[in-house]
Order: sequence, then C-alpha cells, then structure tokens
Amino acid sequence: MGITKTEIFTEEQNQLATLLKAIAHPARIAILQQIISANACICGELVDELGLAQATISQHLKELKNAGIIQGTIEGVKVCYCIEPKTWTLLESLLGSFLASYKNPESCC
Repeated sequence: MGITKTEIFTEEQNQLATLLKAIAHPARIAILQQIISANACICGELVDELGLAQATISQHLKELKNAGIIQGTIEGVKVCYCIEPKTWTLLESLLGSFLASYKNPESCC
C-alpha cells in the first residue's frame, strides 16, 4: 500500500493544517469571535448575533467541534459551546511558531 500524502509531513504540519482548515470559513471565524467575546459558553445566541440560519450555524459548530477547537455541553434542550482550551493553546503555539519563522530578508524577489 502506498504512502498517504499526510504521512510525508510532520505531525505539527498536519495538526496546523487540520486546525486551520476547520476555522477557514468566515462564519466559523465569526462564531469563534462571538464565543471569545462572550468569555463564556454560548448556548443559543449565535443565530441572533450572526444572522445565519440555525442549520448553517449547527453545521459550522459541528466542524469546529470535530476539530476539537470548541467543546459542547448539554444544558436541558440546548447545547452550549465554548473554546476548548488545550486545542486553542496548541493552535496558538503552532500558528505563532509558523508565523514567527519568517524573517524578512533584505533581498527578495
């Protein structure tokens, strides 16, 4: 059996790509910004805040949760979401290292 494409990259490269893919949609960025600005779990306010359909928001929440960026807890009939701290710290570290690795050369094309 042949090598899969992800196997030729480092674990860090694969982790960063997976996390960035999960947040690479404007609606997901907006959802994350709402959760962060609330500084608490958000239960049902996203539909009113973002103006998107409930089904659309649910799909984006599912993608973020599958990537481990957010976590959800059931409270009655609602699912409340908040940032998953360990994954957020990992994302911050991986992305920060990646961005900091660029050193602006004096001569470039």
